[in-house]
Amino acid sequence: MRALYSRSARGSVSDLGEKALIRRIARWLGAASPKAPAGMGDDCAVLAPARGRELLTIDPVIAGVHFDGKVSPGDAGSKLVKRNLSDIAAMGGAPRAAVIALALDPRVSVAWLEAFMKGAARESRRHHVPIVGGDVASLPGGFVATLALTGEAAGRAVTRTGARAGDWIYVTGVLGRSLETGHHHAFRPRLAEGAWLAGRREVRSMMDVSDGLAKDLASLAPRGCVPALVEGAVPRRKGASLKEALGDGEDYELVFTLDKGAGRADFEAAWGRAFPSVRLSRIGSFVAVGAPPAGAVRLSDLKGYEHLRQA
Repeated sequence: MRALYSRSARGSVSDLGEKALIRRIARWLGAASPKAPAGMGDDCAVLAPARGRELLTIDPVIAGVHFDGKVSPGDAGSKLVKRNLSDIAAMGGAPRAAVIALALDPRVSVAWLEAFMKGAARESRRHHVPIVGGDVASLPGGFVATLALTGEAAGRAVTRTGARAGDWIYVTGVLGRSLETGHHHAFRPRLAEGAWLAGRREVRSMMDVSDGLAKDLASLAPRGCVPALVEGAVPRRKGASLKEALGDGEDYELVFTLDKGAGRADFEAAWGRAFPSVRLSRIGSFVAVGAPPAGAVRLSDLKGYEHLRQA
């Protein structure tokens, strides 16, 4: 596997310099990056207006935080694009265009960076997302790639707010042990599923599971309510404990709430017809604070991932 840092100046980005590196990046991106003014080569990329509500998100991958030496540079580049696509999916939108900013140590290997950028380009082509520009800066001692992604919601944009007391909580896929299994970089963004859910009026709120379900559910909870989960209903990846399923994070699944008055059986049947290979689990509901039903999972001791507090 390629090493992030070159053993000598020869073969490192410092050997190329900024201008030559940018030319290489344009070549590595290939068809994923259109020509100016729709892409790289001008002060800004010129894009057509969105047809619906415009969405904007930004997320990085950081060496030593979001990937390590066990992850190939191509998979790390792919993850950069996909974790931003997951945010667009969580709003029920479709992606439009992206820019990538690189902050990197001068010792970063040109071969490693080529594989990283080609991984990002491969994912962008797969989802028809042009990479229209970016920036390169020096960061002694580290590597950070940040992607900003625009999207649009053809219908409504589903937000984290909107759930009410009694509403049902659902999650797609399975959870837990994302690092141990490689899921944290090998996942598939739930774009089609998110768009489908946005078209269902009984879906009240939605987000993606990135920092751990226990933490993320707090963002969906109506005022005065807490999630009451059924332990056996929480879908776990093989070998994952309940604690891991609720707290590990980087699952990139969708968690959403369904109107308590909706026909659950009809909704679940419709999901099964639309996405027969994607598991859907009803894991609980939102109840008033202080009134969880007997046997409900307690989430108070599970914090999920917090960037500035993680040891």
